[in-house]
Amino acid sequence: MKVVILAGGLGTRISEESHLKPKPMIEIGGMPIMWHIMKEYSHYGFNEFVICLGYKQHVVKEFFADYFLHTSDVTFDLANNGMTVHNNYAEPWKVTLVDTGLKTMTGGRIARIQEYVKDETFMLTYGDGVADVNIQKLLEFHQSHGKIGTLTAIEIDQRFGVLGVDDANNIHTFSEKTDNESRSVNGGYMVFEPAIFEYLRGDRVPFEKAPLENLAKDGQLKAYRHHGFWQCMDTQREKEKLEEMWADGNAPWKVW
Repeated sequence: MKVVILAGGLGTRISEESHLKPKPMIEIGGMPIMWHIMKEYSHYGFNEFVICLGYKQHVVKEFFADYFLHTSDVTFDLANNGMTVHNNYAEPWKVTLVDTGLKTMTGGRIARIQEYVKDETFMLTYGDGVADVNIQKLLEFHQSHGKIGTLTAIEIDQRFGVLGVDDANNIHTFSEKTDNESRSVNGGYMVFEPAIFEYLRGDRVPFEKAPLENLAKDGQLKAYRHHGFWQCMDTQREKEKLEEMWADGNAPWKVW
């Protein structure tokens, strides 16, 4: 099963670093936050990734093209134009990097990778947030209800759009934040059947608007409730928080 990662946005709220690189390439503990996300999926046996690129896509492509250089010791023999990689470790990953457009919205980015996931169930998440979601249990939950989509619902204060979730875990409404009360929000870590592509129309539609709203209206969207750790990286302060947790050896998302 393939894991699709959205990594093409501008990341304007963390512009201190995103003016140099895409937000998913901002480092936590010396490695891009997207690498941390991929390591989590890989821990559960999901090693095929499709990454939706846009802003400064060359940075992501160069990272994977030179992966050994980022993770191994290297000897350069300048006189003989040679290079020896020492103690190189290869992740068991197959990574497809897709140019989904510079200004394409998230719905359009997902639509553009349809040819790579074809008619298979696939996972989807954002490239700027980490969690200790049990991805195997998430998949089992998705397979148990037979709907088109599952997203992970996180209890958090209302900085984000709010999900209306009933007792049967059906998602029926989406709304903007209204106060500071705790609500369920979309934490990413989603699973979809290929029928989701029927809800995607054009490059200018955010996935979080009409596609998910219509999926919910049709009774085809379920919430997997996660009560553990989750943290996005929208701001420099949040980046520093994650960096501190990693440095202290207290990174709940490090399940590998």
